Amino acid sequence: MTNPKSELQLTQLLPNLLTLAAICAGLTAIRFGIQGNFETAVRLILLAGILDGLDGRVARLLKSESEIGAELDSLADFVNFGVAPVLLVYLWGLQDIRNEAWIAMLLFSVCCVTRLARFNVDARAGEPEAPKDFFTGVPAPAGAVLVLLPVYYSFLSGWMPDSAFEFLAICAWVVIVGLLMISRIPTFSGKSTTIERRRVRYFMIGFVFFIAALLTYTWLTLVVCSLIYMATIPISHAKARRLT
Repeated sequence: MTNPKSELQLTQLLPNLLTLAAICAGLTAIRFGIQGNFETAVRLILLAGILDGLDGRVARLLKSESEIGAELDSLADFVNFGVAPVLLVYLWGLQDIRNEAWIAMLLFSVCCVTRLARFNVDARAGEPEAPKDFFTGVPAPAGAVLVLLPVYYSFLSGWMPDSAFEFLAICAWVVIVGLLMISRIPTFSGKSTTIERRRVRYFMIGFVFFIAALLTYTWLTLVVCSLIYMATIPISHAKARRLT
């Protein structure tokens, strides 16, 4: 007789399958980056971010959270947000200062894995990272989107770095984003944000507009969103301080 506990419904595996799909997207992004197809590589990292956002929510919805799923999610986050994006930046435009650029890349990756480890430890200890509706530091997916800002701008304008100042400025940007990930600065999470029923229609219209802009003017939308997110960091810090 088969032990029922030894069997799993296919739907219970869906969160882990989404995580594995995200890893495949991140690794394939690296492959396209090595081949010089950077636009496709960036799109795959964005896809990995979407899948990362879905797997946890699907797991909670299906009540299929597991320890192996949590560990797999952390490993996927490091590959997709701590390695693939910064490696694309390096391959895209920093080949002329390989040593300095590689130091910046390593610093970013170390900051990302440290941020993920801190998050896991706090979650297991049951200690909140920050006040309600805030993260401590920039989350890894947001860090991955931010670090690619010079690449978005390149796709948008045709600009490529060609001076020592521009190369070093990009390296500095990579390091700054990495440090923001391990900082103690509260950043908006939006997890418990509520919307009045009478405003839901406007929110839905705004969401449709955002998706349409992202699909039609991808690089411009990502540049604008990255700059807006950076602008919200001092605002979120000030708001969190008022709540503590």
